[in-house]
Amino acid sequence: MGFLELAELFTKLDRVKMNYKQLFFLICFFALMITCKKSDRIPDDPHQGTITISADESFRSVSEALTERYMALNPKTKINLVIKKEDLGFLDLLENKVRVIVMSRELTNEEKEAYKLKIDMKMEPAKFAADAVVFVVPKNSTRESITVEELSNELNSDQKNIIFDATNSSNLNFVAQKLGTIPNKLKFSIINGNKNVVKEIGQYPNKIGAISLNTLSRPYDKESEQLRNTIKILPVISKGKTFEPNMKNIKAMTYPFTRVLYFITNEAYYGLGNGFIRFSCQQIGQIVVEKEGLQPYTIFNREVQMR
Repeated sequence: MGFLELAELFTKLDRVKMNYKQLFFLICFFALMITCKKSDRIPDDPHQGTITISADESFRSVSEALTERYMALNPKTKINLVIKKEDLGFLDLLENKVRVIVMSRELTNEEKEAYKLKIDMKMEPAKFAADAVVFVVPKNSTRESITVEELSNELNSDQKNIIFDATNSSNLNFVAQKLGTIPNKLKFSIINGNKNVVKEIGQYPNKIGAISLNTLSRPYDKESEQLRNTIKILPVISKGKTFEPNMKNIKAMTYPFTRVLYFITNEAYYGLGNGFIRFSCQQIGQIVVEKEGLQPYTIFNREVQMR
């Protein structure tokens, strides 16, 4: 309510000869209403508030670790993590259903234009970790490696020997992009969920599972250790050279299916979303990434002073 409206109200009150107690009560009431409306417009900030972020199931582990650590350091914050295919997460970002998303593949020109049109702000991807798509077979498989050419041939074969965790999953989208094609042109099998691919691959001795490294990467996690012990991770041969998906090759980006995880936000101010992104890309967040068994994107030099 504006000042002119208040003045008109007071004139009417004077006409009906209301007593001072009633007048004082009304003044306090309207002042409180105005204050409440103003407080409703106050946005969240990096230390308090509630937001929702989205991440593909392939990045669940590192996403959970980062959000849990951030909330532990900022008890007045609540970050709801929604596990959803990255394509659908991007659509939710455009519709302001989520504040931040985790991506691994490059956006298409159409997606970049849609972001520019819908969000109306400059897109600034915030890179925070290096992950990879890894190829696994049962522990007793005779296969010891796979070439990029073999992988391409298998994904064009009616045998459908490559198993992905879902249609339009981040793993499938990324592999298709690396091979210079699109998912709709590839032929493959599906077992829903990265962990389920690992658990069930033993039933299909001639198949090869394609999962995220983050599914197996937690070095001291019992479940991750059990999963690693049931399968064999295949080195990938590219241009005559063999690359294992270890930290050395991922750090150097020489493993052919290394990918960089990054955040995109629709938050135009320095609120909880941007606060979380900054945390994840700075030292404490990068330590969390490292403990998850992934390669931190930002390397911090450690200086030791000897006395």
